[in-house]
Amino acid sequence: MMYALPFQTLLHFPCASKFTSTRPKDAMPMDLHCKFSSLEIKRLSRRMVLKFCGFNTLLLSINPVLAAPMPEMKEPEVIRTLKLANGVRFQEIIEGEGPEAQEGDTVEVNYVCRRSNGYFVHSTVDQFSGESSPVILPLDENQIIKGLKEVLIGMKVGGKRRALIPPSVGYVNENLKPVPDEFGPRRSLLSHANEPLIFEVQLLKVL
Repeated sequence: MMYALPFQTLLHFPCASKFTSTRPKDAMPMDLHCKFSSLEIKRLSRRMVLKFCGFNTLLLSINPVLAAPMPEMKEPEVIRTLKLANGVRFQEIIEGEGPEAQEGDTVEVNYVCRRSNGYFVHSTVDQFSGESSPVILPLDENQIIKGLKEVLIGMKVGGKRRALIPPSVGYVNENLKPVPDEFGPRRSLLSHANEPLIFEVQLLKVL
């Protein structure tokens, strides 16, 4: 049985020509250089293949752009903020496709109210079950907070807006809607009446 010699040994193995003078005449000719050269070539070829494969794998893992085509780049959607003269600011999150709410209409909406720092205050949509209890609001500033009325006017059914309402056009008195029927949530909402409030409102129907 013949064992493959280490690569370093092959590099330093004496050339076959050095054994010519001491080899008996009737001995079988041995081309050691050729045999060991073939072993050396096999080992080098295998190493080269493995290194080449490993290099390609490493290259693709470092730069995946070479492994897959670049996806088509799309421009990010920009949500504009509109500011009204009374200080109300709102964004059009979803533009509806139904009838448009006008001053004097009665509408059905869902809303989420938060403080300006994002702290949750009240919502008509249950945060856990997802069930909603929409409220009906007349678009009359004597019955609902003025800031919310101006946000709802011009909305289309199915649309959603997010608004920052300053206290000057918010809960200036406790009789203005929307307010929860339950004592705890109502008290929590009115306790923040003197600070800006964020309303995210969705228009469901124009009645």
